[in-house]
Amino acid sequence: MTQVFFKRFLFCLFFTAQLVCSYATVKLPRLISDGMVLQRGEVIRVWGWADPGETIRLKFKNKDYKTVCKASSVWTIELPAMAPGGPFRMDIQGDNLISISNILIGDVWVCSGQSNMELPMSRLKDKYAAVIKNATDPNIRQFNIKTAYNFHGIQSDLGSGTWVSADPVSVLDFTGVGYFFARDLYQKYHVPIGLIKASVGGSPAEAWLSESALKSFPKQLALYQKYQDDAVIDQIKKKDEETANTWNNRLKNNDRGLEGGEISDWKNTVVPGFRAEHLSGVLWYRKEVDLPEAMDGKAGRLLLGTIVDRDETYINGQLVGSTGYQYPPRKYDVPAGILKKGKNTIVVRVIAENGKVGFTTDKPYELVVGQERIDLKGAWQCKVGYASDPMPGGQTTFQYQPGGLFNAMISPLLRYAVKGVIWYQGESNTGNPGAYEVLFKDLIQDWRVQWQKKDLPFLYVQLASFMPSKPQPSESNWAEVREAQLKTLELPNTGMAVATDIGEWNDIHPLNKEDVGKRLSLAAQRIAYHDTRLVYSGPLYQSMKRSGQKIVLSFTSAGRGLVAKGGGELKGFSVAGKDGKFVWAKARITGKQVEVWDDTIHEPAAVRYAWADNPEGANLYNKEGLPASAFRTDGTSEIHR
Repeated sequence: MTQVFFKRFLFCLFFTAQLVCSYATVKLPRLISDGMVLQRGEVIRVWGWADPGETIRLKFKNKDYKTVCKASSVWTIELPAMAPGGPFRMDIQGDNLISISNILIGDVWVCSGQSNMELPMSRLKDKYAAVIKNATDPNIRQFNIKTAYNFHGIQSDLGSGTWVSADPVSVLDFTGVGYFFARDLYQKYHVPIGLIKASVGGSPAEAWLSESALKSFPKQLALYQKYQDDAVIDQIKKKDEETANTWNNRLKNNDRGLEGGEISDWKNTVVPGFRAEHLSGVLWYRKEVDLPEAMDGKAGRLLLGTIVDRDETYINGQLVGSTGYQYPPRKYDVPAGILKKGKNTIVVRVIAENGKVGFTTDKPYELVVGQERIDLKGAWQCKVGYASDPMPGGQTTFQYQPGGLFNAMISPLLRYAVKGVIWYQGESNTGNPGAYEVLFKDLIQDWRVQWQKKDLPFLYVQLASFMPSKPQPSESNWAEVREAQLKTLELPNTGMAVATDIGEWNDIHPLNKEDVGKRLSLAAQRIAYHDTRLVYSGPLYQSMKRSGQKIVLSFTSAGRGLVAKGGGELKGFSVAGKDGKFVWAKARITGKQVEVWDDTIHEPAAVRYAWADNPEGANLYNKEGLPASAFRTDGTSEIHR
């Protein structure tokens, strides 16, 4: 009898739960959830969806609020500005009850842009192992939005994301730049920091513009409108997939290296390095290493720099790792039992898509077992598995198309109060640098309009140095984008972190994200936290004048004075006469000015500084330790606030 009663009780409980769920009409956006950080000092909007006419009650910090859901099925309750603190609980009652726990009130920053903002702490764990180990920061939180796009218009909610507090495990998924930025701010102000990570590797600026902003760019608007037709997208995706599959299958079916894993006629080569001749298809590389008995059966780690383009890597015939594109560092864990005493064979199958193939120089190439390191640089063997035509180009990456990322990843945030934006992007617009200034300024103004906050702080990173340095002054698309970023400081409430001194010539994703985060934090302290005494920027070009055979340059943000970092002569300056031909110049600091000249140019007309893809050696700083921005006097690098 007791069992029958218990079964009936469970049935009734289940039926009641189902009945409640059927009327559980109140729904919240993903942002409004456990662990959220609400913006201090501003009106806080809490919103959601319910049946029209449904009464919604909200209780927060012992105060009650109430509204009635509109005919649109959307309801909104506004809470007054509040001081930082927490954790708090919020109860929202309609026909159902939703309780939200562990809420903090602090400062919320949107972290957006492309891969250098997206780059997670997991990619930095070798460089910042101690930081990650000690990252127990419950007052620093991140909401991570996965890549999504939409060409049909703005979305009302995000498709993914939860609030997560920083700890040694969760922090691995935090944006590296954002985490260092948040950590620096928290250490100074002791106010909770919420990061909303909305960034997509490779994305150009136009992908982050709203439809209304795209109206100023007819070509981009036409693409946006084109992709509103799902049939067009499906057709393109199908064609691109068929093209890629055909190419990859041809490689697989014709690769001689897959026939038993061996190829005859191996030729000597050197790793790292690139083949002199262009070749697309499959190349196999191998190296034999002798290991001592102490490494027999031990787990290890294989470091192979970066490889162009894709690789599958084997040790003693067992796959230890693979990577699908050129940029990520190859750091493969070698399980115990693979390595053995004596001869071990490392084989790397490399797929080259567009002619360039090889291993990036000035990267680590070694096998690490415990404290022992086996250097893998030097003599290897190489053999072509299959020579192919290049991978057919023109494949469409839809998340890079105009407007798509704004609709899916930014528009759902617009009702959520935020402190400001940090932005790291521009690499994908270096193909057309002349358009970037207008594009970037319009993006900032667009976001301010969309957030209905005309003074929204917008802080960004100027492009880091990249690619080999050149022996003589030359033109540079990367320098032109940096100039566009410099000129964007003309907009109010903007700040720029210079990063040309912390880039890596052989990596578009430089690992030093700590200094980037700290420099953005300095900009935030000045722009968003109004510390007017703070020197937050390196020297910025202001004006020039001719004085005999010299050009005298004046700067703002000189701080306590200009210096040549490391002592010695100033480097990175070039000068031209009326013929416009630039040569390396001598430069000397005189107070808060810099004199530039070359003895062979009697009537100097223009000066450039750090004007290169990779301005290696450029060393003008202020005494606060912040680097000067690249500029040119023959363009429009001066800023007019």
